[in-house]
Amino acid sequence: MALAVHFHDQTQPTHDSSLRDEALEGFAASPKHISPKFFYDRRGSELFEQICLQPEYYVTRTEEKILAKAANEILEIAGPQTDLIELGSGASRKVRLLLEGLRPVSYLGIDISEDFLLTSTQRLAADYPWLEVHAACADFSDELKLPDDFTLHHPLVFFPGSSIGNFTPLEARKLLGHLHAILPPGGGLLIGVDLVKDRSVLEAAYNDRAHVTAAFNLNLLQRIRQELDSDIDPSRFTHRAFFNEQDSRIEMHLVSREAQDVMIEGQRFHFDAGESLHTENSYKYTLQSFADLANSAGFDCSGQWTDAQDLFSVHYLQRRP
Repeated sequence: MALAVHFHDQTQPTHDSSLRDEALEGFAASPKHISPKFFYDRRGSELFEQICLQPEYYVTRTEEKILAKAANEILEIAGPQTDLIELGSGASRKVRLLLEGLRPVSYLGIDISEDFLLTSTQRLAADYPWLEVHAACADFSDELKLPDDFTLHHPLVFFPGSSIGNFTPLEARKLLGHLHAILPPGGGLLIGVDLVKDRSVLEAAYNDRAHVTAAFNLNLLQRIRQELDSDIDPSRFTHRAFFNEQDSRIEMHLVSREAQDVMIEGQRFHFDAGESLHTENSYKYTLQSFADLANSAGFDCSGQWTDAQDLFSVHYLQRRP
């Protein structure tokens, strides 16, 4: 039986047309690229949850420990009767560390993967029957628009997992500007941010020994093959991830194993041997560089927490008038 989740489809106009348009544009570019938002079909979302369990991937377990330890301080800053909005909600696992303490009036999960979103929010509604649960299938990298029947009284946006790192600093500032626009003065943003650290730790996190991240990256090509008119063969590409120190970011690429042509929607694209399709960036910050970025978008930092090894950070930002 369906549980009481208020569902809102805010995709514009459909995932498929967006994938088609961006694939054609990105494969024709030099260098070739495509947005990481297309990782997250159902299979991609499942693979990402597996990535979070890999021993090399410190991000999830470290952020969860920080949130658990800082929960009382977060509650003190946020105050009672919040409306909790989670961006990129995925499996909605980390938000459970906040729900019992915050006891929000309502919850809105926003994610681009509809099936995964519905499953996770229905589970939340079952586990927290006192909570009014909303789910919005939307691309929050565009200008964010909240559902009409989701009323904001005392909002707190939760943006975990260092997903802000998938945006260039300029794009990240723009996204923070969108959040500034929907929040009232004093509204909160609780955000996870990955920190600059030793190259070996960073690169291991994106090249796990079980090759789950590789499968996640290659699944993007499988999605193009399945959802578009394409003959692209994922087995003719290989996963590559490395730390670009100059730009302070992990880069993920799909590298062509050989010279080849691929067809997408009747258009032919050539890859030289060793040529790559750039699929994702994950920018890493220092505590100060992220505080400066947030400040430039109209937020003040009310709380900042890290783990003992300074691998990861969580920031509580409040909107200035």
